[in-house]
Amino acid sequence: MIRKRFSIVLLMLAITIFATTSCSSGKSNGSLVIYAGLYEDHAIKAIETFQKETGIKVSYARMSAGEVLERIRKQKDNPIASVWFGGTGDTFVQAKLEGLLEPYESLNARLIDTEYKDPDGYWTGIYIGSVAFVSNKKWLQQMGLNAPDSWDDLLKPEYRGMLAMGSPHSSGTGYTVISTLVQLYGEDKAFQYLRKLNEQSPTYTTSGSLSGRAAGMREVGTAIAFSHDAIKFYKEGFQDIVISFPKEGTGYEIGGVAIIKNGPNMEEAKKFVDWALTKQAQELGKQVGNYQLLTNKDAKSPKEAIALESINVIPYDINWSGSNRERLINKWLHEVYKKD
Repeated sequence: MIRKRFSIVLLMLAITIFATTSCSSGKSNGSLVIYAGLYEDHAIKAIETFQKETGIKVSYARMSAGEVLERIRKQKDNPIASVWFGGTGDTFVQAKLEGLLEPYESLNARLIDTEYKDPDGYWTGIYIGSVAFVSNKKWLQQMGLNAPDSWDDLLKPEYRGMLAMGSPHSSGTGYTVISTLVQLYGEDKAFQYLRKLNEQSPTYTTSGSLSGRAAGMREVGTAIAFSHDAIKFYKEGFQDIVISFPKEGTGYEIGGVAIIKNGPNMEEAKKFVDWALTKQAQELGKQVGNYQLLTNKDAKSPKEAIALESINVIPYDINWSGSNRERLINKWLHEVYKKD
């Protein structure tokens, strides 16, 4: 059932991308193509508001962070999009190292703390969200379990076949989980854990949000997903969702915005980045049910958002994470997932 739905989602994405690219060829002034890595409702709200305020016509395609990176790589010699809007910062770091991004230091970046942006202006953070355990309360009760509060809890026999997380190959959430564990335990111990977790036969979804939704629908018992995704699902009516965090420590994402190197309409792209870093732009997400922490010092985060100070977060090194992303994903594919 889950796999069928995922296939439908992938097909819809492919249709969206085709429609966007087919109608957005050329480099006419006053237009912009964006690859969005955040929720579609958030992207639509932001784009509609930006268009209304600037008169710049925007087309977009929504993908997971890893999928955006792959598309930018494939289009390196002839970019279609100019802006990458949303998605985990690790992928932005990797894109920078591969020469896929254009540095731009917006004046509005002064309102973003140093830890949430690239020192050379290649990307800037627009939101933050922590990795959490997202469980179905009724399933926990049925199995006689409390909400998991340790990474080791997920290795209990009751969880076999009832876990989900984003596939690190396509999902920024999934890779954030790997990077969190490596930074928490060290690489050898982290991969020992990941192999044991894989023996639990988890469902690996194309995006992290799909795993959290599966928990809400009781298709799995627990998902490893971002806490703001779980809050969104709870608000949407999945009232059996329970959020918990590993006591050993957890990681977090920094969602970013960046300009794609050699993309068309650079002036419009810079205007979008300037706009995306403002207080008003960052506060749009909560109007359509998105509950990330915000990076602009003047912006007010949603009251529902879970502050990093309230949980045990590790000192997540996003630059190390991005620099090692390709290597760790390949290691996971061959040593854990066992894909040749």
